[in-house]
Amino acid sequence: MKHRYIVAITGASGVIYGIRLIRALIESHCRVIAVISDAGYQVLCHETEYQINQPFKDYIKSYLKSQNTAFSDDFALEVYPESDTAAGPASGSYVHSGMAIAPCSMKTLASISCGIGNNLIARAADVSLKERRPLILLPRETPLSMIHLENMTRACRAGALILPPSPSFYTCPDTIDQLADTVVARVLDHLGIPHSLVPRWK
Repeated sequence: MKHRYIVAITGASGVIYGIRLIRALIESHCRVIAVISDAGYQVLCHETEYQINQPFKDYIKSYLKSQNTAFSDDFALEVYPESDTAAGPASGSYVHSGMAIAPCSMKTLASISCGIGNNLIARAADVSLKERRPLILLPRETPLSMIHLENMTRACRAGALILPPSPSFYTCPDTIDQLADTVVARVLDHLGIPHSLVPRWK
């Protein structure tokens, strides 16, 4: 296994970004720690239209396997709920290579920008900032209020990378998955993960 990355999914539309990112990391032989908020789980079930009648921790792995994700190892993916504040990512001694929150709700953004580690996602993000590890936020909201913008500015000044999930069209994507991958590719670039998700601009 290569490096370990944290991917969080919160309660905003656009869980496809988090799922596609997890899949890309796993297929790059990385270890992924997935943390999902309660609202994120509800949105995930709604937007994927996948059956909900399974234990929480089995849901994502089952869904990824249904999408033909190539798991290189049974331990390539660990899943935690946001309430598990005793999990490894809540501690600065838990070493990882970067964290992405995809999508990042405005509630989560506000918690991070104010240093309120009230759940595992916000705490892991706070730890990433204080330990100077990459933290990538994909804020999903439109239009943006001044409060949203100020929270993004505060998080950016603290060291987070604000990467709005704005798909690009110059690759002429044929499917929604390909469109989402234009965003995921940028996240992988900033995490230092080689990929061939989308062609490079020449």
